Amino acid sequence: QVQLIESGGGLVQAGGSLRLSCTASGRAFHSFPMAWFRQAPGKERAIVAAINWNGGKTYYIDSVKGRFTVSRDHALNTMYLQMNNLKPDDAAVYYCAVSNRYFDPSYLPVGQNEFDYWGQGTQVTVSS
Repeated sequence: QVQLIESGGGLVQAGGSLRLSCTASGRAFHSFPMAWFRQAPGKERAIVAAINWNGGKTYYIDSVKGRFTVSRDHALNTMYLQMNNLKPDDAAVYYCAVSNRYFDPSYLPVGQNEFDYWGQGTQVTVSS
């Protein structure tokens, strides 16, 4: 049974940092893209960042560029999201996701329907 477990969320002041982790169990996902999504109250879940199988290709939404860094460690079957200079608008439930499909090497999926397994979410709260 595949499980994605997120951790690292919490309460932080604006300008602070958090590092989210997403560890997969049940099988390895070394060959597949992974991503972070978030959902704020009253809003739809949306992509934040994505990373291809070897970390050589990444994607960020404009509002987090320069502040967030996505990475992965195959040995630990884990993906990370380092979040620096957090802002109140970053507050949300953060979800990790992994795809179970092969894509062209030049393509990095960022749509929710392109990912097959999801974590339960971890809350990030940013106080102003």
